[in-house]
Amino acid sequence: MKNFFFEKAKNITVNDLLQKLSLKKLKKNFKINDIKELDTAEKNDISFFHSKKYSDSIKSTNSKIVITNKKLKNIIPKHIKIIEVENVILSVSLVTSLFYPSALDDTFDKNVKLIDIKNFINLKVGNNVLVGKNVKIGKNCSIGHNTLIESKVRIGNNCNIGNNVIIKNSIIGNYTNILDGAILGKKGFGFFPSKKNIRYPHVGALIIGNNVEIGCNNTIDRGSLSNTVIGDGTFLDNQVHVAHNVKIGKNCIITGQVGFAGSSFIGNKVMIGGQSGISGHLRIGDNVQIAGGSGVIKDIPSNSKVMGYPAKNIKEFLKENR
Repeated sequence: MKNFFFEKAKNITVNDLLQKLSLKKLKKNFKINDIKELDTAEKNDISFFHSKKYSDSIKSTNSKIVITNKKLKNIIPKHIKIIEVENVILSVSLVTSLFYPSALDDTFDKNVKLIDIKNFINLKVGNNVLVGKNVKIGKNCSIGHNTLIESKVRIGNNCNIGNNVIIKNSIIGNYTNILDGAILGKKGFGFFPSKKNIRYPHVGALIIGNNVEIGCNNTIDRGSLSNTVIGDGTFLDNQVHVAHNVKIGKNCIITGQVGFAGSSFIGNKVMIGGQSGISGHLRIGDNVQIAGGSGVIKDIPSNSKVMGYPAKNIKEFLKENR
């Protein structure tokens, strides 16, 4: 999908990247189109390999050049060029900032103005609704008081946006409800901890499907390199946090105060009870039920029912805790 929200620098070469990483330049220089994750990278894109969890992805990626470290480089297929670094995530941050120099600037949108309903079809708005440049809003929508929609956001038809909502870097489908106080598309909590914590850019978007409901005071981060996605028909209760790059499938039910750490994949028709936590980089299958208060730290296969911390088969948990 085209990046609507961040302008990519042109004519970046591999030697530009190596210079940014303080590494020795190559004699044969060549252009790099973009930086992407392994699963979405094309042959002219650079990608990265930082964990054995992504061993299947490194074998199938289309990327011909990958950033990695000494411990992982022997796993990479021989036809892929390797840029070896000490810290992969820090290096990815530096390279991403080269392609997208404006992405670390997450201040307020200076271009917002009071909305002019004449520019939209059958739009109902409350007081003090602000929109940025090139915002697209479909037919028959409503927007509550004091809501802010930043530049380039796209909203489908028949959507209801509540009061005090902030939407940035987001694409929203049809018949979707965003309840009061939700904050959508802000940058994620991604950084490299050191003597001075170093933020890495978030150039992904937030993609919300059709017939979705986002509850009050939800916070959903945009993606870092890939997008954060909420599938069609999924409902999120109040005070849910969804971190960067999380993919939630279709027709899921997520109840209050559930937290998703970054880059986890949630299947279709998943039900999660209140105050549960889902760790990062996990895969939760289809039709999974997770009881309230659970802590999920491992992948869960489809059609499972789990509870507890660490979350385990619900029958096993109840037997152990009679």
